[in-house]
Amino acid sequence: MINISGESIDTLKASVRGRVISPADTDYDEARKVWNATIDRRPALVVRCAGNADVTAALAFARANGLLVSIRGGSHNIAGSAVSDDALMIDLSAMKSVRVDPRSKRAYVEPGALLSDFDHEAQAFGLATPLGINSTTGVAGLTLGGGFGWLSRKFGVTVDNLVAAELVTADGQWHRVDAANEPDLFWALRGGGGNFGVVTQFEYQLHEVGPQVHGGLVVYPLEQADDVLPKYREFVAQSPDDLTVWAVLRLAPPLPFLPESAHGKPVIVLACCYIGPPENGERALAPLRSFGTPYGEHLGAMPFAAWQKAFDPLLTPGERNYWKSHNFSEINDATFEILKSAVKSLPSPQCEVFIGAMGGQTNRVPVDATAYANRESEYTINIHGRWSAAADDETCTKWARDLFAAMTPHALGSVYVNFMTGEEGDRVKAAYGPNYERLAEVKRRYDPENLFRSNQNIAPAA
Repeated sequence: MINISGESIDTLKASVRGRVISPADTDYDEARKVWNATIDRRPALVVRCAGNADVTAALAFARANGLLVSIRGGSHNIAGSAVSDDALMIDLSAMKSVRVDPRSKRAYVEPGALLSDFDHEAQAFGLATPLGINSTTGVAGLTLGGGFGWLSRKFGVTVDNLVAAELVTADGQWHRVDAANEPDLFWALRGGGGNFGVVTQFEYQLHEVGPQVHGGLVVYPLEQADDVLPKYREFVAQSPDDLTVWAVLRLAPPLPFLPESAHGKPVIVLACCYIGPPENGERALAPLRSFGTPYGEHLGAMPFAAWQKAFDPLLTPGERNYWKSHNFSEINDATFEILKSAVKSLPSPQCEVFIGAMGGQTNRVPVDATAYANRESEYTINIHGRWSAAADDETCTKWARDLFAAMTPHALGSVYVNFMTGEEGDRVKAAYGPNYERLAEVKRRYDPENLFRSNQNIAPAA
C-alpha cells in the first residue's frame, strides 16, 4: 500500500484544472474501471487531466512520490494497462476534442477521443483515416500500437497516416514531433505503444471516404466451412484494395435478417466494407453470396460511421475478456481445420475468432518505416475469449490458450501488440521484430528510468 501525505495530495489538487480522485472518493471505483472486467486494480490516485499542464503536474507528482504511472485513454486495451495497483493513473478520458480541417485534410485529436468521436467530425466532411472496427475503442491506444481497420488495405495502418504528435515525456518536457522534428521519437510513437510519453494530441492525414459505403454481413452455417473458407481465402487474395472482408467464426447472434432457427448455431460471418466507386458496390460484394448457401445476408449502401458501430453490441464494456493472437502470411487448410474444431466447442456464446485480412497498402510500407513491424502479415487471427461470470474464467481462458497453441506451428511468430494480454511480456520482442533494438535505444534517450512501464514494455537499452 502506497502512503501519500494528504498535504501533497492537496497541493496536487491545487495545481490541476481537472480532478484528483483518491480511494476515499465515491466515484473512485468507477474511475478505475476499464473495458475488460477481468481487470480489477486499485491505483493510488487518478488524475483526470484537462490539458497539457495537468499531465505535466501529474508526472511531476509521480516522480516526486516514486509512483508507477499508468495512462488511460479509451480504456479498451485488453491487457488493462490503463490501470495498475498503487500507481498514479493519468486519465485522459476528458480530453476528447476532435478538430477537422477539410481543406488540408487533417484531423487534430486529443487522447480521450473514441473512434465514434473521430468519425462524427471527419465524416461530416466525407473524410476518414484507418482506425479500428469498434466505435468505443480509444483513438490513442489504438494508434500507439499501430492500428488497423476497414480502410487499411487502401490507406495503410493508422500510424502510416499519423503526421505529427504532441507529447509530454518522463522528464516533464513538451515535444511536438514529426518527420522533421525529433524523427526518432516520432518513429517510435508509430507503433511503440505508451512507452515514450503521454501523447496529448495526434495529427492525422485524412482521406475521402463515404459518407456512404457498401458493406454488411453474409452468414453461412459452419457445416459449409469446407467450401466457404477456401473460397474466402481465394477471394481475399484477388480483392482490390477498396474491399476488405473479415471472417468471424462464432455462434450466430439473433440478427434480424437471420431465421430464428439459426440463432445460436455455429456460423461463419463474412463482414465486408467496400469504399470504391458507389456504382461498383453491389458488383464488388456479389461473389460473397456464392460461397455456399447462406443462412442470411444484409448487404448494401450504408453510412460509414454506422458500419464502424456494427460490432459494438458484441464488444460492450463490463464483460470478461481474454485474447490470444497470431499473424499469418497465409491461412492453410490445416489452420482452417483447427478453427472449425475450436468453434464447435466454444465455452461461451460470446467467444469467437476473427480472421482479419490485411494485405494491400499495409504490406507495401517498409518494415523499418515505423515502429509497427508486421508488414509481412496477410492475416491477423484474434482468438477472442469473452464471457460474463468469473466462475468461467478458467474454462474460457483454457479454450483460447489451447487454440493459440494449436495454430502456433502455422503462424509467423509475430503479433499485433494491441491484441496482447498482460501476461505476454515475453512476446514484446516478437511484436517489434527487427525494430526492437532501435525502440530500446529511443526508450533509453527519452525514458531511461522506465517510468512508462505499465504497458507492453520496451526496456531501455543498457
